[in-house]
Amino acid sequence: MNFIPHDIRQRSSAPVLIDEDKCIAHKGCTVCVDVCPMDLLVIDPVKQKAFMQFDECWYCMPCETDCPTDAVRVNIPYLLK
Repeated sequence: MNFIPHDIRQRSSAPVLIDEDKCIAHKGCTVCVDVCPMDLLVIDPVKQKAFMQFDECWYCMPCETDCPTDAVRVNIPYLLK
């Protein structure tokens, strides 16, 4: 029996996904964290990459539109489009 631990930062169904290859938080960028009105995004102190800390997204989009490297993607549910 194989058990794969569930890590909330790795969920594919999260409303906000961060492409860690494009994220430049390790260089001091905090744009997505700063513009989120719900304070959902944070910088992982170990990886030095942004991630969605809480799943309460309002799909307001500034994290995606303001990201200087296009590292943030907001998955808007079909019924909200």
